[in-house]
Amino acid sequence: MTLITGIAYPLVVTGLAQVIFPKQANGSLVYQNGKPVGSALIGQSFSDPRYFHGRPSQAGKGYDAASSGGSNLGPTNKTFLAGAAAQADRVRQDNNLAPGAPVPSDLITASASGLDPDITPEAAQIQAARVAKGRDLSVEKVQALVEQYTKGRQFGFLGEPRVNVLELNMALDSI
Repeated sequence: MTLITGIAYPLVVTGLAQVIFPKQANGSLVYQNGKPVGSALIGQSFSDPRYFHGRPSQAGKGYDAASSGGSNLGPTNKTFLAGAAAQADRVRQDNNLAPGAPVPSDLITASASGLDPDITPEAAQIQAARVAKGRDLSVEKVQALVEQYTKGRQFGFLGEPRVNVLELNMALDSI
């Protein structure tokens, strides 16, 4: 039984995954100039004004897959509320928004895993002017790029539209 379940079965499943779904079986790596720069499944920290910023991360020191997890603070917790308000103020300041302007929740709160690679199209559009200015591009060109990299609902009805931050930033770098 050990030989079947401990050796044969894992080898068969791993072999089939490599043949049928090689990209997914190898971590959905994203390459630039032939070198892996990240995974399409795990967010990365971008702080330069020339790049789109992803969701805040509670995973370790930020997007640490070994420390995946949220803060476990509830929506009425004073620490959570203070942190969310401070993050909203940072987003407003970074993106030259008016005080009290609405900010999409995905730019304020971390995901449950702390590793979410995607943001909403609204969160990306709020950042478009800052990114355009930092790269000396027109806002329209950056907004068009956001629209180009916006993925719809899976199968047309699951989830919400989203933008992969790493893929969008790589597209900016290629301009």
